[in-house]
Formats: sequence, structure tokens, C-alpha cells
Amino acid sequence: MEEYRGKKVLVVGLGKTGFALINLFNELDCQIRVTDIKPIFDLNKAVKRLKKINPTPQMTLGEHKDEDFLDADLVVYSSSVNPNLPQILNAKEHGVQVYSEFEFSYKNCNKPVIAVCGSNGRTTIAHMIGYMLKMDKQNVFVGGTNTEPFCNFLSHPEKDFMNYVVVEVSPLQMQSLTDFHPVLTVFPNIEEKTIEGRFNTAGEYIENSLKVLKNLEESDYLIVNFDALSGNSILRTSKAQTYWYSRKSFVNMGVISEVEGTHFHDKRIHSNIHFHSEFRVRNMRIVGKNNRENLLAAITACKALKVSDEAIQKCIETFPGIPHRIEFVIERNGVRFYNDAKSEKMDDLKKTLENLKPPVILISGGRDSEQNYEGYEDIIREKVRLMILVGECKENMNRFVGDATQTFLVGSFDESVLFAFQKSRTGDTIVLCPGNESTDIFRDYEEKGNYYKKLIFQL
Repeated sequence: MEEYRGKKVLVVGLGKTGFALINLFNELDCQIRVTDIKPIFDLNKAVKRLKKINPTPQMTLGEHKDEDFLDADLVVYSSSVNPNLPQILNAKEHGVQVYSEFEFSYKNCNKPVIAVCGSNGRTTIAHMIGYMLKMDKQNVFVGGTNTEPFCNFLSHPEKDFMNYVVVEVSPLQMQSLTDFHPVLTVFPNIEEKTIEGRFNTAGEYIENSLKVLKNLEESDYLIVNFDALSGNSILRTSKAQTYWYSRKSFVNMGVISEVEGTHFHDKRIHSNIHFHSEFRVRNMRIVGKNNRENLLAAITACKALKVSDEAIQKCIETFPGIPHRIEFVIERNGVRFYNDAKSEKMDDLKKTLENLKPPVILISGGRDSEQNYEGYEDIIREKVRLMILVGECKENMNRFVGDATQTFLVGSFDESVLFAFQKSRTGDTIVLCPGNESTDIFRDYEEKGNYYKKLIFQL
């Protein structure tokens, strides 16, 4: 990294990744300028935060200027920025070093990389793999996520002692990668979708998602979801050692002699990678069909890496989930608390309730954004024993779904948590699942979820 010390650096995009890059280049005494296409009134909080940095980076907001790109020694842009931005292409033509944040981080990462690709489940799988490796006494960095950009590894005080770097790689991040070569790659799924301005056809999206396979060699590992992707010929013909995982039984499907990997059979998880292992699932903390599938992916990856069975079993029994995504918090007096603050739409609320066993005490509500609450009564009636509504939208939400179960409206968020616990009984599950944006009282869903957990531990 010393080769970049004192250089003129342009950071494109002023989100979490942008600030992580600014912190990194500040440590190298670089001359930093930031540019973002959003106007300054949309970046008020970010600008205030920028002005607290010493020295304060120069700023170009509301537009991208050609001279900013051409005057820089190095341009690094966030994954949300289109790599075909005219100013980026022009800078490359004039010999400026230009990288996406992920590409720059990988270029300067000298540790084995484990990549979790595909469309959904990446964050959970990446954290599960990292958790299992840590249980096996390995030093691991988990990044590439919204909360932990890959570039944070480059400034990590323990980076020289890391055994692995586990990253989730979105199709957007993959778009700018050419020489990406992880030692292990996971594919849980690949959707057929388009992204305006980035992937015009589903075929383009899928082809981009799979291009990492071109760099895999016989010594590498490829982990694939049998249920979703067994018919994909590109994955089936990869040079890498391929292991599959399935929520169904390989025995019952009649493929046990053809497929190496991990599957669910006779109420246990079985894996025949390197040697046969069985794992108990009775005491799993995480809930939901998708999370169980994510667990199978992580087990398969860690079996390939020869992680001990003891470490894998410990993860099964203690992994709490990803913060704010049906995250197990604590069990108190036979009542289990979950934090699902990230579910800020009613469709998200529905999916969460589908993954929970009744009886549920639901804490919901938030900013009044005139959201449609019709059509959710049945799932609430089926799963929720008691619903507590709080926030700006509580009256509106109550009008549409309040009759689906016993419903209470409370005046404050603190009161909602205390009331839920007072009304609970052994066997209940209390879950914060707003179904609405959290910005009526809180800065964002993370602040709301963290405050919820704080209140729980004060009960």
C-alpha cells in the first residue's frame, strides 16, 4: 500500500464505502477529493461528516467533472457507480489508474479469498463461514458487505495475521473484476433479472455473475446449491472441485453415489466431503427456510476447507444470525427475542412471520409512508398472538390489520418492548419487525435494532 502514499486520489461515491476509502487513503497521507452525482442538499449528513475529517477532502457534488478524474493519480469508485461512466472511461484512456473499490481491495489483498456470489443469501453465508472458521481458531476478515467494505481489510491492524478473507461479491461488484481468483467460491442461487443502467438483459446478468468460474483451477473449490442450480451446465463443468448442498436428501433423490457434498437426511445434516460427518440441528438458533439453506452452504464450504466438525457444530448451535435480519438476541424466562429491524416493508414482515413458529408477539410500526397494509391479515392471524403497534403509522396500520389479532397501540418504542415482555409467556417469540421505515424516530433501521437490543438487556 505504500506505493499510494501521498498520491492524488479521487473517491467516487459518498456512501459507507466512500468513507471507508477516505479513511484508508487518509492513513497514507493522500490528497483526497470526493465526487458524487447527488446534489449537496441530498448529502447534507455526509458533508457534515466530511467536514469533521482532518484534513477535509475537497468535494465536487451534484456533478462529475472531467478534470477531477484526469488530475488524479488514482480513481476508486463504489460498486453503486456505473463502471461505464464517461468520466471513468476517459480517465482510463488517459492512463489514470482506475479501480472499483472491490477490485482495488482484491488487488492489494495478499490472503486467500473465499467468495460468496449469486443473487441472495450472500451476507448470511459469508458470516456463517467466517464464524465457523473463527470457531476453528482461524483469523478471518469478513467483508464486501454494506456494513463492512472489503477495503477495511487493507487498514485492519491484524491483516498480516489473517488466514482467510471472506467476501460477498454481488453481480454489480463482479462487473468490474477481470482477474478475480478466489480459493473457494459459493453459488447459492442466480436470479434471472435486469438492473437498469448495468445489465440490460437477464442473460447479461447471469453471464456476469458466472464469470468468476473462468479463473478457477483444479486446486480451487466450488460450492453450489443443488436444489437451485443442478441444471446449470457451466457450473457442472467447472475445473474446480465441486461440492453440492441440498435441503433434500441425496439418498431419497437417488443421487448419493453421484454427488459429493452436504444434505439433510433423517433429521440430521450429513456431509461426505473428505470424510463422513453428521451434525445435529435440534438446537439451532437461526430460524427460517432460507437460513437453513444458507447454513448448508456454509457447512459445505467449511468441510471443503477441512474445518473441524466441532467448530461446525458449535456454529449450528450458537450462530445468532446477521444483525437486524431475524437475529436471535436472547432467551429469557422461556421467551425468545429476535431482532428483524431491517424488515421495513410489509412484504418483508410477511416473510419473517412465515419463518417463525407461533405464538409470536409482534412489535411493528414506524414512519407513516402511506404504505398498503391490505392483504396481510391472514399471516398475522395465523402466527401472531399479540401485536404491538408504535410510531407514526400505528393508527393507519391498526385500521387495516388490527382486527387480525389482539392489538395494542403504545406511545413510545421503550413502552412497546416492556409491554411485549409483560404480556409474554413461556414458549412465546417476541420479534421486532417494523414493516415500515424506522426514520420516524430513529436515524435508520440499524439504530432502531441496536436500541431494541439495549432495551431487552435492561429488562
